[in-house]
Amino acid sequence: MAASVGQPCLRLLRGVAPWRSSLCRCEDPTMSHFLQSLQKLPLRAFNTDARKLHTAPARALFLLRPLPILLVSGGGYIGYRQYEKYRERELEKLGLEIPPKLAGHWEVALYKSVPTRLLSRAWGRLNQVELPHWLRRPVYSLYIWTFGVNMKEAAVEDLHHYRNLSEFFRRKLKPQARPVCGLHSVISPSDGKILNFGQVKNCEVEQVKGVTYSLESFLGPRTNAEDLPFPPASSCESFRNQLVTREGNELYHCVIYLAPGDYHCFHSPTDWTVSRRRHFPGSLMSVNPGMARWIKELFCHNERVVLTGDWKHGFFSLTAVGATNVGSIRIYFDQDLHTNSPRYSKGSYNDFSFVTLANKEGVPMRKGEHLGEFNLGSTIVLIFEAPQDFKFRLKPGQKIRFGEALGSL
Repeated sequence: MAASVGQPCLRLLRGVAPWRSSLCRCEDPTMSHFLQSLQKLPLRAFNTDARKLHTAPARALFLLRPLPILLVSGGGYIGYRQYEKYRERELEKLGLEIPPKLAGHWEVALYKSVPTRLLSRAWGRLNQVELPHWLRRPVYSLYIWTFGVNMKEAAVEDLHHYRNLSEFFRRKLKPQARPVCGLHSVISPSDGKILNFGQVKNCEVEQVKGVTYSLESFLGPRTNAEDLPFPPASSCESFRNQLVTREGNELYHCVIYLAPGDYHCFHSPTDWTVSRRRHFPGSLMSVNPGMARWIKELFCHNERVVLTGDWKHGFFSLTAVGATNVGSIRIYFDQDLHTNSPRYSKGSYNDFSFVTLANKEGVPMRKGEHLGEFNLGSTIVLIFEAPQDFKFRLKPGQKIRFGEALGSL
């Protein structure tokens, strides 16, 4: 049987050499040069049961595979991005201002194509898995060491008390750990880092210095005037002026980034009344300061929950912005809210009014009262109306804790 198979293979190999030599006598110089290089391609032998056959070296086939090319190109791009970040940090240490380099449309589209919503749902399911008693201390200790969590502030310091990661992320603090400042009208609703603050100008809000997003895209369009906490405005006025309800007032904003190691609950920043909730399903891209400097209108791309209402000086809003692995945003008094749900599609929004026939005021919130929580670190954006003499007591980039003063009149 081996001899019968080997005879055709032997005849085939005997015809290879004349075929290659005859091709090299082609009259076309370009084709002749190509065929000569093909003839010089080294051949290697490997054994079969019948005869020795020859083939091109395996490394030639390896070089044509797409996986090594993707790994090399992807690794090079990541290395380049890390070098850029290192260079920016060094320049910041020297006190030099670095103009932001924004991502292109194709880079944003590529990032948004990553199934972050599905991954975040999977992460949420993983957080609910109860850990064995013996595994809790090493897992939580690794997280504490990685993100610098201060467990001395936790109401329960014993790591074995937390059955799963979700309970650990949502841990409560000791009552005296975060005293609420009573001297100032607006306090920080959470622990975090101040990314930006100031007056809102020209309907553009800065997520970080030099990178803006549209105020109307972020809060959403106006709806029926009778459902809003502020009176209607004529069509000729800008969206910003529609939010300012009192003459002489200005519109202010403050952006607070919650890192994974921060306290994950957020509270009411002032005495106000919540009249409406607007939920924007969207992407769940990272919202760390580096991404905020890279992607324009990052907060408008991501899923978010906008709470609007009024306080003693007019319009007031608090927005909880989701992020990667932070698809779960919970508002304690809103049981109908379900974030990162597959039944909601990107690009839409849904409204819910807390003003009813039985409750014509909405939901009253006291300064410092528990308002909601994230599953992991994310971002809080405050946009509110206040008199012109309102002053922030902040510095860009500073760390702040819940209960500390943001500003006052």
